[in-house]
Amino acid sequence: MTLLLRDPLFLQHDTGPGHPERPDRFRVASAVLDSSGLGARCNPITWSAAKPSDIARVHHGGYLDQIARVCEQGGGFLDADTPVCPKSHEIALYASGALLAAVDGVVGSGSANKSAFCLIRPPGHHSTPNHPMGFCLYNHIAVAARHAQVVHGIQRILIVDWDVHHGNGTQDIFYEDPMVYFLSIHRHGQGFYPGTGSAGETGTGDGLGATRNVALERGTTRKQYIEAFESALEVAASHRPELVLLSAGFDACRGDPVGDLGLEPEDYASMTRSLMDLANAECGGRLVSMLEGGYHLGQLAESVRYHVGELVGD
Repeated sequence: MTLLLRDPLFLQHDTGPGHPERPDRFRVASAVLDSSGLGARCNPITWSAAKPSDIARVHHGGYLDQIARVCEQGGGFLDADTPVCPKSHEIALYASGALLAAVDGVVGSGSANKSAFCLIRPPGHHSTPNHPMGFCLYNHIAVAARHAQVVHGIQRILIVDWDVHHGNGTQDIFYEDPMVYFLSIHRHGQGFYPGTGSAGETGTGDGLGATRNVALERGTTRKQYIEAFESALEVAASHRPELVLLSAGFDACRGDPVGDLGLEPEDYASMTRSLMDLANAECGGRLVSMLEGGYHLGQLAESVRYHVGELVGD
């Protein structure tokens, strides 16, 4: 069974007029799950917001207080790209809580749930240990990974990030950690945001070799993209993960106003199948996915439909 975590509360993260990370993203993705019947085939659950102690496993110092203070003062910009409203702090904690509940749901003793999709916002993979950036407040996928390690005793975790932008925050958090293998496939070069994620970034110290960046230029064909992704997954499988976490951004789709690597929504079906094959072979199918980017509303909705369709077994 596939867990589905979504809540209308995510519509209340108000980023202002014209911002690409807008409430309509949640609205169209949720609607397509209902219209396609996929939502009814998932197991919906309720959950609680992440606690400050959960966030503190990956974000340091006064990070949480800084964001809370800006929101309490009526909102504003945490950086040039990252606006918040008065409720954004509360909503971001609730988004991280969704990932914690999803991990609990797929790794808990006797659980019949093998996978989960967290339809949340704001996204998280650009958040570094000390800085919110790139539309992201808290690094939900990193919070979930640490939770799996600390609470469930999971040793080896694979984080896959197929957002068109490099998951620089996730990389920073785990760059020295040999137990978390981070694989990011993304557009790179010519000043593309965030400017990190070259193939030469492979980890440091004990974590050397546990980071893999597949850096692609604009103009990469769909066939080349899929081949590069599958090749990288073969290497990642050697990490022998006990849990797979996915930062599922859909902004590599053709026509995306923020990314665009020319993919079509159906390409996410084949990538999801490949990732599920790895999870089935290595960790009993335990796979937790969360929404990161994707800003062309039509392409986003269709991509989510293909992705969740594979998770539930269409």
